Amino acid sequence: MRSEKNLKNRAYLVDASIYIFRAWYSYPVDVTDSQGCPVNAVHGYADFLTSLLHQLKPRHIACAFDGSLATSFRNEIYPAYKANREPAPAELKYQFDLCRRLTRALGISEYSSDRFEADDILGSMASMMATEGHPVTIITSDKDLTQLLKSKHDRWWDYARNIQLDNYGVEQRFGVRPEQIADLLALAGDTVDNIPGIPGIGAKTAAGLLQRYRSLEGIYEHLHEVENCGLRGAVRIRKLLTEHENDARLARRLTVVSDQALTGNTPSCLRWKGINREQLEEVSDDLGVSKFRRRQWAEIKRD
Repeated sequence: MRSEKNLKNRAYLVDASIYIFRAWYSYPVDVTDSQGCPVNAVHGYADFLTSLLHQLKPRHIACAFDGSLATSFRNEIYPAYKANREPAPAELKYQFDLCRRLTRALGISEYSSDRFEADDILGSMASMMATEGHPVTIITSDKDLTQLLKSKHDRWWDYARNIQLDNYGVEQRFGVRPEQIADLLALAGDTVDNIPGIPGIGAKTAAGLLQRYRSLEGIYEHLHEVENCGLRGAVRIRKLLTEHENDARLARRLTVVSDQALTGNTPSCLRWKGINREQLEEVSDDLGVSKFRRRQWAEIKRD
C-alpha cells in the first residue's frame, strides 16, 4: 500500500482538448484578441486550468493535446477511424496554439503528437508515474480513459460535472473493471470514434460476457460455451461473435490506449514549475486579457 506521502504526490493528467472544445461551444464568440480573432475557447480553457491550479496546488500536472485526427497509428490500422468527425474550424485551430502557449506560461508541461492521440499520451504519463508509485487522476469526460485506472488510488475525474470514479466506481457505472473497458468498447463499438464493434451486441450484453469470461480473448477461448451462458439471446450472441470475430479483434487494437507515446521522459518532467510571469504577460498581451484577469492568473502560487 502506498504511504500517505506518496498519496500527496498525486499526478493530475489533463485531457486538454476536451476542455478547449467545451469552451469553444460555451463561451461567447465575440471574445477576441488584439488582432480581432476569436479567443473564446482560450479564455474558457484558461478559466478551467487556472481554477484547477488554484484548487489543487499540484506537485505533478501535465496536459495532453490531440494533434491530427487523420494521422494516428489507428488510421493506419483502420482508415475509417474517426472519419465521422468534422475537422476543427480554422478559428479553433488558431486557438489551440494559444492554449498550448498559455499552458506552458502557467508552468505546466504539455504534449502533442501526430502519431499518437491525447489518450495515448495520457496513458504513457499514467504508466510513467505508476513506475515510481504516484497515483494519478485523469481529468476528462471521456469514458474510454477509465481503462487507465490501475491502482485503488487512481481516479477518473469529469471536472465539469464533478464526477470522480475509482476502480469500484467504474465497475458500478459500466459493469466492467477498468482493465476490461477496451474489450467492452471492442464488442459494443464506439460511435464517437467510428468503431463499429459487433453489430447487434450492445454495452449491456458486452458487459455480461466480460463478467463471465474476463476478456475478449477469454470469450473466444470459451466460444463453445456462450450459447449456454445464461444471457438472453445467447444462441444469437454466439452466432454474432463467430461471424464478426475479425471485426472484434480489429476493434480491440483501436480501443486499447497505448503507453508508448512518451519515451525518454521521467516523472520529474511532469512537475508543476509554477507561473512563468514573462511568458504569461506575453500571451496575455496577445489575448487582450484584462488587468483583473491577469492578476487572477498570476497570483497562483505553489505550496
